[in-house]
Amino acid sequence: MAFPVGAIPALSCTQQREIIVNRYSVTTAVGAVCSTVALVVAASGPASAATGQFRYTYTTTEGYDAVGFLNNPPSGECINLQGPASEPGSPSRAPRNLTDATATVFLSADCEGGTYYTLRPGAQASERLLLRSVVFS
Repeated sequence: MAFPVGAIPALSCTQQREIIVNRYSVTTAVGAVCSTVALVVAASGPASAATGQFRYTYTTTEGYDAVGFLNNPPSGECINLQGPASEPGSPSRAPRNLTDATATVFLSADCEGGTYYTLRPGAQASERLLLRSVVFS
């Protein structure tokens, strides 16, 4: 049925309710799709990082104590600790976790082996705790 330009057909109350319900259904569906897209984009963002600093002590080849540190280290990624001017493969010690994430330190490189220790945010360990790698969660 065609209507002349500018003419508005008379609609029954039932037809008006159907139009209003359909308009809200479309609006709700569009909102749901937009929300889903926003969640997918947010979930596929870059990997997070721990905020703060992780410190550890190591001995240089000359026999001096030195402090190494990691600023805002990546989460979920194993980091091998090797102090500059230290013997290759020598362990570090006395970790101090000043980040906002939990740090798991390992005696072995590549975050492997059964000897590990977990440090809460703000925690530190003694000089006796030796480590070669760390991962943040």
